[in-house]
Amino acid sequence: MKVKVKRWHTVAIWQWDMEDSTDLCGICHGPFDSCCPDCRIPGDNCPLLWGKCTHCFHLHCINKWIETNDSEGTCPMDRQIFEAAT
Repeated sequence: MKVKVKRWHTVAIWQWDMEDSTDLCGICHGPFDSCCPDCRIPGDNCPLLWGKCTHCFHLHCINKWIETNDSEGTCPMDRQIFEAAT
């Protein structure tokens, strides 16, 4: 017996590969599996950025934070100078 498929519905899910115990951005408090408040679609256009201090943020969130006068170039979580991990 042969079965003919008339329609095909696919469902997919993705998430960041995180080893960190927290899954929320320290600035916007949004989940890393979603995007920052400025973006509409999560993914490569809204990447994550880890600092050498081991804190992780949406790229757009940390960029906005660093540009503020209050940040003084520091991590918002521990106030160490923020440097991106390589």
